[in-house]
Amino acid sequence: MEYRIESDSMGEVKVPEDAYWGAQTQRSFENFKIGTEKIPMEVIRAFAVLKKAAAIANYQLGKLDSDRMELISSVCDEIRSGSLDQHFPLAVWQTGSGTQSNMNVNEVIANRGNELAKEKLLHPNDHVNMSQSSNDTFPTAMHIAAVMEIQEQLIPEIDSLISVFQQLEEEHQGIVKTGRTHLQDATPIAFSQEISGWRGMLEQNRRMILASLEGLKELALGGTAVGTGLNAPKGFAEASAQAVSQLTGISFVTAPNKFHALTSKDDLVFAHGALKALAANLMKIANDVRWLASGPRCGLGEITIPENEPGSSIMPGKVNPTQCEAVTMAAVQVIANDVAVGMAASQGNFELNVYMPVCIYNFLQSVRLLSDAMRSFNQNCVSGIKANREKMKENLHRSLMLVTCLNPYIGYDNAAKTAKKAFRENISLKEACTALGFLTPEQFDQVFQPEKMI
Repeated sequence: MEYRIESDSMGEVKVPEDAYWGAQTQRSFENFKIGTEKIPMEVIRAFAVLKKAAAIANYQLGKLDSDRMELISSVCDEIRSGSLDQHFPLAVWQTGSGTQSNMNVNEVIANRGNELAKEKLLHPNDHVNMSQSSNDTFPTAMHIAAVMEIQEQLIPEIDSLISVFQQLEEEHQGIVKTGRTHLQDATPIAFSQEISGWRGMLEQNRRMILASLEGLKELALGGTAVGTGLNAPKGFAEASAQAVSQLTGISFVTAPNKFHALTSKDDLVFAHGALKALAANLMKIANDVRWLASGPRCGLGEITIPENEPGSSIMPGKVNPTQCEAVTMAAVQVIANDVAVGMAASQGNFELNVYMPVCIYNFLQSVRLLSDAMRSFNQNCVSGIKANREKMKENLHRSLMLVTCLNPYIGYDNAAKTAKKAFRENISLKEACTALGFLTPEQFDQVFQPEKMI
């Protein structure tokens, strides 16, 4: 491999000839060979947004000339397009402020910009990082990345799954099945009502997630090192937030209290709590589907789901609810990530949080897992759910909990006696009720109509 010599305040260092990064990135790359987890590209693209926004703000405020502003902007557009992804190699397990990733972006922009200009116009600190600090840029990139990924990836998948559940409700109108509480038989429910519960969960999760975005739309940019705004011109915070809004199409604002914005990550904790709520509901929905599809002959068997792949290496013909299992595993990971995000957010020592890379890594993994899991679950399972009407009817009419409809006519205690006799002697509720003398056969038929009990 060919190398070139780059230098920083600590001296010279060898950097791969074809790499746009510089000395500080190289030192981090060599010093933190920990794990396989890299700073998410969503964060890098968010950095490109804020660096372009900062350049525009500095230009507007007379701090940066138009040539350098345009050059920075051009490279930032390249980063956002994904064409420079290979130049951001740093591990999550680096400095807790994310300083090295900020410098990675600064160096790539400067070196690539100078290549485009065919002269050395950009310095990573003096121009690309003008009016900024790693301490306000990394939290800004975290918020931008979180909001963009939720709005562009997660919300559309929630909406799509809601839409499919709505279709399933319409397709299965009029089907009555036994309800279940505590995994025990309960009073009847329409299958469409059961599906509406799943839909309602997602609709509530959507509202929660969107509500949590308001705090994430506040940006730390302009606070610089400790929140005082040292070396940033007056109006920079507001101008840069406005530029970020224009570049993303999302209404970001400058954080009203930069001391809070730099050290606290409570907005990410709050938002991830909404993601955890979604994970919990997806776990419940996927398990409901898995239970209802159990069988095909020795389980509940009240619905069928698509057969996507063989389920066993030894049992021929076996098909498993693999999509349900994938969703539940993704949900487990998201719930675990919530612990990491919360712990990371608690490490705001004095003026700066120093667990930011691991915080945003886990946050974005949750968004990605939930988005991907819902898409896969929707396409490969939910959209193909079909009711087994015969099985639902059979289970409904075998349920002893239908006795509940007799309460107004014979009382709770007598209804309980009826159910216990029917279970003990393996006879119908009608046979038990009439044998006990609580109702005549004619009276029983008048009040006992399971399909009307919903």
